[in-house]
Amino acid sequence: MTFEQFARTHMPPMLRFAKVLCGDRALAEDVLQEVLIRLHKRWDEIEAIARPEAYVRKMIVNEYISWRRKWARVVPVPEVRLLDVVPDHAVNHAERAALIEDMASLPPKQRAVIVLRYYGGLSDAQIADTLGCGESTVRAYATRALAALRVEIRSTSDLGRTS
Repeated sequence: MTFEQFARTHMPPMLRFAKVLCGDRALAEDVLQEVLIRLHKRWDEIEAIARPEAYVRKMIVNEYISWRRKWARVVPVPEVRLLDVVPDHAVNHAERAALIEDMASLPPKQRAVIVLRYYGGLSDAQIADTLGCGESTVRAYATRALAALRVEIRSTSDLGRTS
């Protein structure tokens, strides 16, 4: 299979995966573009791998984590939330937006574990292989991320109560 064939068939699922991981379409496109550039340069050796799509998924995760490290000090974070500017009256859209916002507050590796587990459907062993860490580290990241999300959800729901 040529690089062009691989990219044509695997681009839509790779972009969807990157969008879920990054939480932002523009960032996902940038991350995927960087991965595809590096992938094209090394396609002859990557093509020989038994499951190149798993390798590419690992490249996307690593690029996202390093991208966040590199640009976290440069890109300003807006103080105005999109939900405050353009209210969304559909409940499922509001819940989705809140989940995306909560996921954005997680550190990159915790977020990667949650996305790989719940969106990618990978086991702890596969996630550990993708992130280059131990299975116990994956479980620890997942536990911390889920605890942080629960606290965020609980504090958000407490704000809506009036007594």
